[in-house]
Formats: sequence, C-alpha cells, structure tokens
Amino acid sequence: MTAIRSLMTLAFLAVLGLVACTPIYRNHGYVPPETDLAQVVVGQTTMDDLPDLIGRPTAQGLLTGSGWYYVGSRWRRVAAAAPEEIERQVVAISFAEGGVVSNIERFGLERGRIVALSRRVTDGSVTEISLIGQLLGNLGNFQAGDIID
Repeated sequence: MTAIRSLMTLAFLAVLGLVACTPIYRNHGYVPPETDLAQVVVGQTTMDDLPDLIGRPTAQGLLTGSGWYYVGSRWRRVAAAAPEEIERQVVAISFAEGGVVSNIERFGLERGRIVALSRRVTDGSVTEISLIGQLLGNLGNFQAGDIID
C-alpha cells in the first residue's frame, strides 16, 4: 500500500511540475482588426466617426486632435520567470485640420525595433520640410527695406 501511495505522489508531483511549466498568455490593450480599419476612409472619415467604427483610442496625442493611438500587446509568462512581451502592435491615426483622418499606420515591435506594418496616407500639396530647412530656406528671402522703417 505504501508503494502505491509513493507512486501516486510521485505521479502527482510530475504532473504538477509539467503544469507549472505551461506558458500563460495575457493580452493588454486594444488594436482594431484590419476589417474594422478598412471602414475608415482616409480623407473622408472624421474624428467623430471613429468611436462608432473602431472604438475609442488607448491614447491620444499631446496636442488636441493631433492623433489617436491604439496599442495592444501580448505577454507570455513561464513558471517563475519574469513576463516577456512577445508581440506589440500600435495603430496610429493622424488628423488634418477639421478632424479628418489624414493617415493610418500600423506598427509592430520586432527584435526591439519599430516596424511599419502598413501605412495609408493622403497626398498633400505641402512637401514636408524640417524646421531647420524652413529657417535656412528663408535666409535670402528678405530685404533690408523690410527691416528698417
């Protein structure tokens, strides 16, 4: 009888050890699926339409109306080891003046680097020039008569 109990205890501990090594996955945040994002039309959909189409964002840009960010991540934990982030996605939606969607980008995190997974952008008439480029571009565009009155 003692041998059977010892064998059952050993079997129970073996099963418990295997279960303890099973990874546990947790999801954090919300990223709208591609089917929902397909409903957002760049250049037509407004900021007011987005909550009904894809939900409220995880975060918003520092400036009012500058952008909405949907962030989702998946974490894995095995036994007593620290949790490890195995997947992250960020959907960034930018707005033009008037609150119209001007850009939709999807980013992922692969090997610690941000990777653009998809991008939809409206064509603008203004070329993107850096602040320094704008300042240096205006050096020769004034005359002494403009300064002295």
